[in-house]
Amino acid sequence: MTALDKYDRLETMGLWRESGQAQRRDVVVSFGDASLIIRDKGDTPLAHWSLPAIHRVNPGKRPALFKPAADAEEELEVSDPEMIDAVEKIRKLIERTRPHSGRLRLAISGGIAAVLLAVGLIWLPGALVRNTVAVLPESTRLAIGTSLLGHMTRITGDTCRATLGTAALARLKNRALQGKLRKSYVVPKLGTRDTLVLPGRLLLLDATLVEDHDSPDVAAGYMLKALGDRRDHDPMVPLLEHAGFLTTFKLLTTGQMSNDRLASYSETLLKTDEPPLDNSAIIALFKSARVSATPFAYGVDVTGEATLPLIEADPFRGAEAPRLLSDGDWISLQGICT
Repeated sequence: MTALDKYDRLETMGLWRESGQAQRRDVVVSFGDASLIIRDKGDTPLAHWSLPAIHRVNPGKRPALFKPAADAEEELEVSDPEMIDAVEKIRKLIERTRPHSGRLRLAISGGIAAVLLAVGLIWLPGALVRNTVAVLPESTRLAIGTSLLGHMTRITGDTCRATLGTAALARLKNRALQGKLRKSYVVPKLGTRDTLVLPGRLLLLDATLVEDHDSPDVAAGYMLKALGDRRDHDPMVPLLEHAGFLTTFKLLTTGQMSNDRLASYSETLLKTDEPPLDNSAIIALFKSARVSATPFAYGVDVTGEATLPLIEADPFRGAEAPRLLSDGDWISLQGICT
């Protein structure tokens, strides 16, 4: 969602009501990383609307009326032309990432659908999941991951966005992961998890990873662990298993997934336990990234007993590891949520 960068500072006033019977309220409207944020005049968040799901009630008319979904009662009126144009631009950008079927595509999809449905009735549902994951384009994965992030911020709080901290986080991600994940975010509280990788190669970090440690090496270690988890377990697989056969079939044939299913899965994902640490599986990642494994090992277990193999295999054991961030960047990263 790099098209959102130019709207980082865009804010406007609007009129919002929570339901059809509710009184309309003056609110402040601004952009988050994957959501439209609605706050009252005291800066208290009232709602986070997932950008991919936003519905325009009165196309072409001003002031514009928006809803968080086509069937939602919640409504927002915006008069500011710049904000209206920004929302419309993002909606069109997301729409372009979704497949638009012509007659030939429709005929081909229909034939594929008939064959896959017959196979699905005979074979295991897991085969449909595997096939869908194998052919799903990156643009669709990114749209799904962005929508999930928007739903999650209702629970985790909005992504932390202090300007210097965001730049430092990007530098740490690029240094540790060498471009293998698209973008990283810090959120105030990531449920029961330390990290999450969403479809589209989006990485979420719990704020404690940068706030409660003395160096960026621990956060870098958790980034590498998340990369290893994604390598071994595609994040689309548990999503499709949660969504079920019909939703997976619809995604395969239309490239779209129900917003309700994504909202439900976002809540489930935040309650899912962190995958267990496999010391031997990630040692090579630390070596390739030229990151010391010892700070991360003690970050996971302060005694070092459970992570002793990782400590012993540290590529920089007994030597000074390369610096990951400057002192100024590290201080900025620790304050990313302030």
